[in-house]
Amino acid sequence: MTPTELTDILHPIRQKVSHPDSTFSRLLTDSRSLVDASSSLFFAIPTKRNTGARYVEDLYSQGVRNFVISVDTDDTLLQRFETLQEANIWYVSDVVRSLQLLASQHRSCFDIPVVGITGSNGKTICKDWIVQLLSPDHHLCSSPKSYNSQIGVPLSVWQLNAGHDMAVFEAGVSTTGEMEALRNIIQPTIGIFTNIGQAHDENFLSRSQKVAEKLHLFTRCQVLIYCTDQKELHSLISEKAVALGLHCFTWGSSPENDVVLTSTQEGDSQTLLQVAYQQHSFNITIPFVDRASIENAMQCVALLFYLGYDGAEIARRCLQLAPVAMRLELIEGINGCLLVNDSYSLDINSLGIALDFVQHERQHERKTLIMSDFQQSGMVEQELYSQVAAMMQQKGITRFVGIGEALCRCRQCFEGIDSSFYETTSQCLQQHDFALFQHETILLKGARMFRFERIAQVLQYKSHETIMEVDLSALVSNLNYYRSLLQPTTRLMAMVKASSYGAGKVEVANALQYNHVDYLTVAYADEGVELRRQGITLPIMVMNPEEESFGDIIRYQLEPDIYSFRILQLFNQTARLVSQPDGFVPVHIEFDTGMHRLGFDGDDIPGLVRAFSDPQCRLRPTSTFSHLACSEDPSMDDFTQRQIDRFRCWSQQLKDQLHRPDLLCHILNSSGITRFPEAQMDMVRLGIGLYGIAPQPEVQRHLTSVSHIRTRISQLKAIPEGDPVGYNGRWVAPRPSTIAIIPIGYADGLTRRIGYGRGRVTVAGQQCPIVGSICMDMCFVDVTGVDCCEGDEVLLFPDAEALEAMAQAADTIPYEVLTSISPRVRRVYIQSD
Repeated sequence: MTPTELTDILHPIRQKVSHPDSTFSRLLTDSRSLVDASSSLFFAIPTKRNTGARYVEDLYSQGVRNFVISVDTDDTLLQRFETLQEANIWYVSDVVRSLQLLASQHRSCFDIPVVGITGSNGKTICKDWIVQLLSPDHHLCSSPKSYNSQIGVPLSVWQLNAGHDMAVFEAGVSTTGEMEALRNIIQPTIGIFTNIGQAHDENFLSRSQKVAEKLHLFTRCQVLIYCTDQKELHSLISEKAVALGLHCFTWGSSPENDVVLTSTQEGDSQTLLQVAYQQHSFNITIPFVDRASIENAMQCVALLFYLGYDGAEIARRCLQLAPVAMRLELIEGINGCLLVNDSYSLDINSLGIALDFVQHERQHERKTLIMSDFQQSGMVEQELYSQVAAMMQQKGITRFVGIGEALCRCRQCFEGIDSSFYETTSQCLQQHDFALFQHETILLKGARMFRFERIAQVLQYKSHETIMEVDLSALVSNLNYYRSLLQPTTRLMAMVKASSYGAGKVEVANALQYNHVDYLTVAYADEGVELRRQGITLPIMVMNPEEESFGDIIRYQLEPDIYSFRILQLFNQTARLVSQPDGFVPVHIEFDTGMHRLGFDGDDIPGLVRAFSDPQCRLRPTSTFSHLACSEDPSMDDFTQRQIDRFRCWSQQLKDQLHRPDLLCHILNSSGITRFPEAQMDMVRLGIGLYGIAPQPEVQRHLTSVSHIRTRISQLKAIPEGDPVGYNGRWVAPRPSTIAIIPIGYADGLTRRIGYGRGRVTVAGQQCPIVGSICMDMCFVDVTGVDCCEGDEVLLFPDAEALEAMAQAADTIPYEVLTSISPRVRRVYIQSD
């Protein structure tokens, strides 16, 4: 597309077109996902918590030249954008609306069947299963993962190209007035309404209003498919169908439906669906037993019947349905590797997303992709795999293992990359030497038929069943909540000390670096050294510098907290010996404004000025800071305010006397950010709030707990009334009881203080007490009356409320609970859609 064509579509308020002959083909809304600068058009989308305008200059420096920017952007930024001499900039009133207009125009260029899916649940699974079922006959374009929002839908539709003969897109709304825009973008010819539930009820006056909003997607459809067994949905659609001109194709248990589900028979791992259509009966087996999967599969069955497929062929294809992975997993691998498991789906767009994630994973320099053939892409093989090879090179993939006959035929596309090829997954497992994988990041990306879970089992580090699951998407959501409270010029320092509050410092630091925090903070130098060795390049402050670590601090470009004249003198001596003769080492000056832990006071300012003004001083202050002692406690607000006032006074004196107006000042911690916004100054320090914990309920509702522990029931035992349990028999069954033994004990960080009924875990959705003495590797849970079996999942602190309850039971704080979890509890990192 050319600038002239874009202008005709967007009708911008004003524009700055420096290169009218340029073209672009890629839409970019996330600056971190840049692949090809010369072909990208960046939409600088403003949100409640951030704005894409902050990253325009960085993208320009990387070669991007086309930008769509809000006219309401901060004037300072707008003035700077005018100095970007080679940029084409379209200034619009609504950046998201402009993105949607462009996608809508693009969609109108294709006259193909398009399935539009909406509903409260099941959209993504239905969409992916439709792609599975129809891919043998069609070249389908579909939404990547759960791209169903006001931004995700236009990005999905932009993927359409001349090779596609059908498309499947999902659409989600959270309030009124949103679906019309999505309808104009998707322009569906076939509609599926999965169901109606409680999601987003709070944003609508009634359930009827929510259904009416979702039905706007289908006002120009040839047909709408839905289940009449959902009485409320059926009633509401029936009321509005005539007015909206909808033709309905229904399924359900009533014989009045087009497709009748006459019965279901559930087995251990599959369900037999007896289905009637046009006076014929069919037995369709799906490899799932849960109600949601049966409902989702029937939506797909109804679609295939509508499209004219024979019932026997539908049954054959449904038997091959595979689970839909809703998140990407980061798992500790063999030989020091990091395994990124995204092995449940494969298309060019989801591959790009996964490669982008791996590119920004800095733990290992070497990166490997294990990938299968594409099942369908709408492209000829050579063109497809040449594009894949180019993507791999752009994203820094150093080794490739290709599995499938098509990849074997196209191996020449991967010349220049260390590559191995196998026709089947079994052949790879038999012939490939997996011991060769050493200290690298490995991305698994395969079509379902290749069963890459077998490769994942080989590559995964084996440990005991207890894991700590760390949700990096929740971490980013929490980060963005706090970021939304900051002024545009306020920087953000994230605390990753104590192994990121138990979550794992390298993986968390990588996610924070990827999401543009300004600083990281560790407690000791060895933590910072490890981050540097794992590819973290952000500035890192060390809060407890020790004399023996001074050399490493300088060598690894860490920045120490200088809190006393003794540390200042000793560190300067090292700096003079180790640093470059004409270089200065950055340091941070700590003031003690009331906590009385570490730091200088106001009387020390003259001495600090003399020390830093000495020609022999090789240190240069980067910031001055202090710690708030009671920022979360309203009863101590006067004390906190005195701390802030004292810090303002002392830091200003230091800045003035050093003639350093650029010296950064920061005092706010997590609670301070929310309770004392007027004291943001130049930077804030985000700690426990980043991990989803806040003492204020009004803040906690905006946060999501990042870490929780999953384990499983090792054994169930029936305990007679009066029998003791555990060491010393300190818990006696008060009644005939059922006790679950779970594999986590005090060696894993589970304090003995929560035994004897004080602490609780979640089993089958119920809170169950930990009884008896906690052992080194195991503990006992009273599950009397709970419907559970050996091997069932057990959750420890699944949310912030449960974490707080466990901390109270142990007479401590959530910080201690999280940081006490031992390294032998394997961390599994997930990246949700």
